[in-house]
Amino acid sequence: MGERKAMLVLHGKQALNEQVREAVGAMRERGWTLDVRLTWEGGDAQRLVSEALQAGYSHIVAGGGDGTLRDVAEAMAQASSHASLVLLPLGTANDFAKAAGIPLEPAEALALLEQPAHSIDLGRVGDQLFLNMATAGFGSQVTANTSEDLKKVLGAAAYLFTGLSRFSELQAASVELHGPDFQWQGDLLALGIGNGRQAGGGHVLCPDALADDGLLDIGILPAPQEMVGALRDLLAGEGLFVRARLPWVEIKSSQGLDINLDGEPLQADSLRFEVLPSALRVHLPAGSPVLSRPD
Repeated sequence: MGERKAMLVLHGKQALNEQVREAVGAMRERGWTLDVRLTWEGGDAQRLVSEALQAGYSHIVAGGGDGTLRDVAEAMAQASSHASLVLLPLGTANDFAKAAGIPLEPAEALALLEQPAHSIDLGRVGDQLFLNMATAGFGSQVTANTSEDLKKVLGAAAYLFTGLSRFSELQAASVELHGPDFQWQGDLLALGIGNGRQAGGGHVLCPDALADDGLLDIGILPAPQEMVGALRDLLAGEGLFVRARLPWVEIKSSQGLDINLDGEPLQADSLRFEVLPSALRVHLPAGSPVLSRPD
């Protein structure tokens, strides 16, 4: 199994999470050296990952929401380390974890340290990497505008509530996408470029995405005439999507496009997304749906 030594990079808001504390204690009783470091401000995750790798930790655990998981995964991939990653989902949406079958109970998630690591892909846009998905259109606006207080009260349902309450703001985005043997131009309500399958608290934009196939899944929800039905389909994960599976895709929009990158906002009028095959080793459950070779 190798050295049983790991560092947990934990979002500062989870410092008093008793379930996490008990799960860490349980892993230590099973013979693991499991040290905990807390993030406080932007850049802490990258710094702590760097310190862990320099200190020779063979495993790193990312504990927090989708943004924390992305930050840790990005830092590990940029360091080209042989260390492996365990995802401890503690956010509201936990989109990548849910699609991958990662347990939401801290003790069960940490127990994945004792499961084999699989090589998975990451997505890249510019100098930023992402673990789960880049989204654009109304779905990304809902994610960006859902308040932390509302998420505390309603959990993942907060995204649905925000989407319905902001219906009057629903606007289509005019874009052009092209990739290998793929071209699409028109108005869209939602766009997903996925290494994972869902975003925004359960909106399944790329239902067949695999995290280890060396490709990005593209899901486009074109803007129809009847907006009410389109919004209902979007929130239900249904609708007449245009789909593709590509190693890269370029997007252009004359009026600019707001992108949500695993919780990180990004705005530009021209972007290129590409996959980084086998960029990271991650401990996933046996039979994980996002693996093409789950065994």
